Amino acid sequence: MLSPMRVMVTGAGRSIGRATAEVLAERGHEVVATARDVAVLRDLKVDQILSLDVSSAASVAAAVDAAGDLDAVVNNAGLTGTGPLEDYPIDDLTRVLDVNTIGPLRLAQAVVPRWRERGSGVLVNISSVQGRIGTPLEGTYAASKHALEALSEALHFELVHFGIRVVIIEPGYIAPGMKHTADHAGPEVYRELHEQWNGTAETLTGPEGRPGPELVGHAVADALEDEATPLRVEVGKDAAMVLALRRSLSDAEFEATMRKALGLTW
Repeated sequence: MLSPMRVMVTGAGRSIGRATAEVLAERGHEVVATARDVAVLRDLKVDQILSLDVSSAASVAAAVDAAGDLDAVVNNAGLTGTGPLEDYPIDDLTRVLDVNTIGPLRLAQAVVPRWRERGSGVLVNISSVQGRIGTPLEGTYAASKHALEALSEALHFELVHFGIRVVIIEPGYIAPGMKHTADHAGPEVYRELHEQWNGTAETLTGPEGRPGPELVGHAVADALEDEATPLRVEVGKDAAMVLALRRSLSDAEFEATMRKALGLTW
């Protein structure tokens, strides 16, 4: 393992963010845990707790300044966004993109100049299987993660020259799931699609159900500690299975396979 690192984790209040902060602290790293509402972080045993709204440039600048000399940033803060795109509110879509895609870029822009000068640093961006695959009723969220993957890959090519690593973490379904804050039912004609799609998680995760968020936390810690970590890291059996199929099948073959496996008739 490399020397202990000082790591900022965004969205550390629950689920993947909290588990990541806890795992990193347990493995000896100095953790700066952040969330918009610091009250949800009070019981975390970490080095520092800070308020951070990734959609605000001023908040990002203040948090990075208060955190001091960081070795890594884990961009985890995110919003969901579900519903048919036919009439999905553009303001809600813009908000999801601002938090999930532009937020990580704001953090990158705040830390990269210092890292570039010293020749080291690690950006870990929490994406999703949906960063590689578009799914019905989740186009807003998938769009934000597809864009995050594109920005992350571009950053990798731009920053590796300066000794800065970029890692994209791609979890599948993880318990307990994200809070649903930008859901949109859409027109009544989509009711049947909602009903069919709502049962797909159980099919993909199998009888064991969703793994806990600590699985992602350990993947993040491993990525920070291993300089040979590839650009993309798939997390979870469902993620590995679905992404392997996506790589090996044509668009039509993949759609047919997933429709059959998930029982989609829409």
